Amino acid sequence: MSLYIGREASKLWKRICAETTTEINLLADNWKYVLGGLIFQYIHGLAARGVHYLHRPGPTLQDVGFFLLPELGQDKAYISEMVFTCVFLSFVAWTFHPFIFKSKKVYTVLVWCRVLAFLVASQILRIITFYSTQLPGPNYHCREGSKLARLPHPQSAFEVLLINFPRGITHGCGDLIFSSHMIFTLVFVLTYQKYGTKRCIKQIGWLIAVVLSFLIIASRKHYSVDVVVAWYTVNLVVFFLDKKLPELPDRTASLLLPLSTKDKDSKTKEENHKLLNGNSVDPADWRQRTQVNGKILDDANLVHADATAMNGA
Repeated sequence: MSLYIGREASKLWKRICAETTTEINLLADNWKYVLGGLIFQYIHGLAARGVHYLHRPGPTLQDVGFFLLPELGQDKAYISEMVFTCVFLSFVAWTFHPFIFKSKKVYTVLVWCRVLAFLVASQILRIITFYSTQLPGPNYHCREGSKLARLPHPQSAFEVLLINFPRGITHGCGDLIFSSHMIFTLVFVLTYQKYGTKRCIKQIGWLIAVVLSFLIIASRKHYSVDVVVAWYTVNLVVFFLDKKLPELPDRTASLLLPLSTKDKDSKTKEENHKLLNGNSVDPADWRQRTQVNGKILDDANLVHADATAMNGA
């Protein structure tokens, strides 16, 4: 038993080392995209912090979701955050599964390049939207009478740049349309929908996204319009960007990295030779073709054709 465990642990370690080498090479080629996406996450948080200074509390707006869904209350507002945290951590764990499992379909670095592109595009639209119109926040800490509903003018730029992390992220006001939680959730679900392999997990992912939408509204963290706009905006962003971005290589078809430019040129020349010879077999099987009665025959069939012609003469 101990021998089996040791052997499997050795295989796992070799797999992790090999995958790490592969991912480091990919990161060396794509680090600009990853770094740019991560930096924009800070910019997005900075923008959300900035709009909090502009927020003015007021009466909660009329909302059909507030009429249909019972209010959870402050003591149960954590439920939506727990669900979102589970979604976030589950997706992150899935993107790193190539380091552990033998069956792997994607590369971790390339998946995150794609995910960050979706997030950045959606967050740019979100920043433009919530700076265009500031609505009175429906959340408890954003209502009239709360000390956090209005922020005093910052004493220095350093105070703004720090964004009061993490409290400034979890207790923001004014960044309503559209929901940031739904941006992340939908991007994760849509990504797994395309690159995941378990059908049941895909179905569970969509179900959780719907449940989380209701929980966000019931927690009074967002208006219904914030969630509705997120649903169609994120789906459209992913739909159009997915067509523009280069497709990820499928690791189930090949365990190798995408071909380099030199390899692609060599492969193209090889395919052209095949086409010129009129076949699609391995280069080792190339044979001269001869045309008889309008048909292309190889050397073996040519002998048979000559014999038939002599018998018929």
